Amino acid sequence: VQLQASGGGLVQPGGSLRLSCAASGFTLDYYSIAWFRQAPGKEREGVSCVSSRDVITHYVDSVKGRFTISRDNAKNTVYLQMNSLKPEDTALYYCGTDRRSGCPRNPAYGMDYWGKGTLVTVSS
Repeated sequence: VQLQASGGGLVQPGGSLRLSCAASGFTLDYYSIAWFRQAPGKEREGVSCVSSRDVITHYVDSVKGRFTISRDNAKNTVYLQMNSLKPEDTALYYCGTDRRSGCPRNPAYGMDYWGKGTLVTVSS
């Protein structure tokens, strides 16, 4: 069972990135998938989650209206489209699941599976 996040990079403020979370070894159709991030010197925090029924949860007010989470079950992949990026979005981004259908209260902790993160750097 593996989740692999990809798509990070260096982007200027106001730019966009799309992160991908590819699952292997299991079918993510039945599970919620969450993104969480950890910035240097800061606590890990949940970002967004999509449930098995496509119910969306955002855990950080600052990403509402800028980040969109979606899933493509045919590709066994979840995406995080990030627009209007800000320097404070700089962090290592991870995707994970606690193998439940609904989104967790705090995806920053308690995930059963998560992969290596992908680094997002927002800087001019």
